[in-house]
Amino acid sequence: MRITESFRVAFDALLANRLRSLLTMLGVVIGVAAVVVLVAIGGGAKQLVTSEVEGLGSNIVFVAPGKFQLGTSPAISRLQLADADYLDRVLGRPDAVAVSLASAENLRAGTNTFYATVQGTTANVVDVFDRPVAEGRYVSKADIATARRVIVLGPDAAAALFPNADPIGRQVDMGGVEFRVIGLFQPKGGAFGLSPDSEVHIPVTAAQRLFGMQTISGFATRADSPGDVDATGAAMVGALKQKYQGDEFTAVSQTEILGTIGKILSMLTLVLAAIAGISLLVGGVGVSNIMLVSVRERTKEIGLRKALGARQRDVLSQFLLEAVMLTSIGGVIGIGLGIGASYVLSSFTPLPAVLAWWSIALAFGVSAAVGVFFGVMPARRAGKLDPVVALRTE
Repeated sequence: MRITESFRVAFDALLANRLRSLLTMLGVVIGVAAVVVLVAIGGGAKQLVTSEVEGLGSNIVFVAPGKFQLGTSPAISRLQLADADYLDRVLGRPDAVAVSLASAENLRAGTNTFYATVQGTTANVVDVFDRPVAEGRYVSKADIATARRVIVLGPDAAAALFPNADPIGRQVDMGGVEFRVIGLFQPKGGAFGLSPDSEVHIPVTAAQRLFGMQTISGFATRADSPGDVDATGAAMVGALKQKYQGDEFTAVSQTEILGTIGKILSMLTLVLAAIAGISLLVGGVGVSNIMLVSVRERTKEIGLRKALGARQRDVLSQFLLEAVMLTSIGGVIGIGLGIGASYVLSSFTPLPAVLAWWSIALAFGVSAAVGVFFGVMPARRAGKLDPVVALRTE
């Protein structure tokens, strides 16, 4: 039988039982669409995190006590605010090192409240992390020297605490202590519910007093160029180890953070795609069952073909082709639904979605492979039917 004739016969057989064919495809359609959508969301999440981290600058270096491992608790710090000046001298640049002391606090202004990340910082943070102020001013050296109770609000915090009002000069209550608003950050945006727009900054000395701490969490600096990142981190770590004998310190760059996060997100995407692929297996079982039913229903047809000279391989290829066509059509429909769902998610929800050509090709290839794998047994059963017995079947 010619290949074109085989395709025509297979297509006619599927059209003869439209509803059954559509229901059989359903598992394959859902599985392929789920794979495409989940891989698109995973790719979009990775791209968004990468852009957010790179937005800080490719030559930022973070130094903190202990060994850096994503997801682990920070080590107990003995670092002092004066260590920033010490590291400035090590690097040979004034005001090169910024400090951080963070806590989550509830802010109140009148009847309005906002739960924010409070960063105790130094005056050079806006330069190190490129955080321009839209209105007012940032924390100054004089504010830090006197532990002045002043605060710079992110756009989200300002909107929640002072809706439809200019917050500059107004008071914000934090832990029973009043802070005067002196500035507003420019919006930056964020992802996954984490945004620098919800941060507020206060002088690090005021933060130490408010949190009841004398130490700081770590340091950050901007290397002269991306090529100087490793040397800058090594110089800072070496200087701190020399000052704090026996303590461990770690320098982390943007590239290392992106590499760690990228591996986690890639693994998560593969796991989600594998889970979605389970429905492809369920769809394949459905294809196998329906093809077995089809063989039983068309027993006399198979016997007539073999009596007229059709070989076993002709019958086998005919039923195998029907199974592959069934899953391939389901795969094309699933790809279309997956692409459409990805665009809808990307347009109308905060979930990012980036289509990957390899996920589309893989989904279609797997759907066709499912047809081959689960269509072999029914096709072999059809090919082995004895023509005499088949013709006598009622």
